[in-house]
Amino acid sequence: MKYHPLNPEIFIQNRSRFVKKMEKKSIAIFNSNDEMPMNADQVYKFKQNADLIWLTGINQEDTMLVLFPDHPDPKFREVLVLTRPNELKEKWDGHRLRTHEARKISGIETIVWLDVLEGLLQTWVHLADNIYLNTNENDRKSVQVEVRDYRFAKMMLEKYPLHRYLRSAKIMKELRAIKTALEIEVMQKAIDITDETFRRVMKFIQPGVMEYEIEAEIWHSFLSQRATGPAYGSIIASGDRARTLHYVENNKECKDGELILMDFGAEYGNYCADLTRTVPVSGKFTRRQKQVYNACLHLHQYAASFLKPGISIVDYTKKVGDEATVVFHKIGLLKKSDIKNEDPENRAYAKYLYHGISHHLGIDVHDLGTRTEPVQAGMVFTIEPGIYIEEEEMGIRIENNFWITKSGNKDLMKNIPITVEEIEAYMKK
Repeated sequence: MKYHPLNPEIFIQNRSRFVKKMEKKSIAIFNSNDEMPMNADQVYKFKQNADLIWLTGINQEDTMLVLFPDHPDPKFREVLVLTRPNELKEKWDGHRLRTHEARKISGIETIVWLDVLEGLLQTWVHLADNIYLNTNENDRKSVQVEVRDYRFAKMMLEKYPLHRYLRSAKIMKELRAIKTALEIEVMQKAIDITDETFRRVMKFIQPGVMEYEIEAEIWHSFLSQRATGPAYGSIIASGDRARTLHYVENNKECKDGELILMDFGAEYGNYCADLTRTVPVSGKFTRRQKQVYNACLHLHQYAASFLKPGISIVDYTKKVGDEATVVFHKIGLLKKSDIKNEDPENRAYAKYLYHGISHHLGIDVHDLGTRTEPVQAGMVFTIEPGIYIEEEEMGIRIENNFWITKSGNKDLMKNIPITVEEIEAYMKK
């Protein structure tokens, strides 16, 4: 790993939170992700199962976690399962964790090798009445591949058909949405790396630069600051391409007079930052660009003013939509007749703002968390309104990350330049 070792108390606290939600006489089992084949003898870069990372901090394939808080032998109440180090594999693929290293990362004392787990697991399961198994229940999931968690669930159901099975995902969705102060420290580090990177690219941007050159500067800055890399595919979209929400080509020239929308964030310690800024390629906004940018910034600040415990994301989004309607009329995008005759199911403002305003953020960039129940203290959300005008070949989005507090929220990106004046002053340097 490139990042400095994290405080293992993060994972000790997270396991404690999960165990408190388990029913009595239950065992919970979590699996790592698979190594995914690419072509020939190659595999894709390994990405750990987010739930296993959240519980252990272990970023290695063929890893498992077993939680059995009612086991009569205390040493088997939490068990980390690792693949046994193999000399030949290490010669090809590198170091694998030893027990003392895994203890230091995870805070788990009992560690067993994967090749002896089967015999141990059978005796543990026979002592339990309930078995928690994990599945990916992210609402945005659209995956055709049968991953390890699902294969493991099939095996367990065949081998132990008379046990009662429960869903770990239901608990994880609740717990992962609420970040501890220790988790926020890691997220703030990812954000600070992203802040430094944004300042670097503002100095780099000028007419004639290529979008991929900006992306290269982002990679350079991230890696030089010990980030794992980007938390997601960076969006570097100049001119009319900024209207494409998930533009990923990043291969065009940035021209004088255009705006460039940059949506990127660092991953540090497996936690994500998610920043969007829109800046002028020339270093100075035109009058119209400034007008639209300030309208977007107003929506951003307006949303931040009431994203607090108690409000639902549905109500929150409606309120932002109501304000967008007023703002878009002021800047000439909507007529009074457009507003009067709008379809309640497809509101007039949605022609220029056609995505949600916020999403949960954490280990995953679109992190687990409910969108139907009230916002709670401890959650982390993005706030990212946008204005996309086809007729003017212009797209603007402004995004910061907010930690919800008991009485409101804390802008974790408050130090990153955001106003027209701040951006122009910094690019002038």
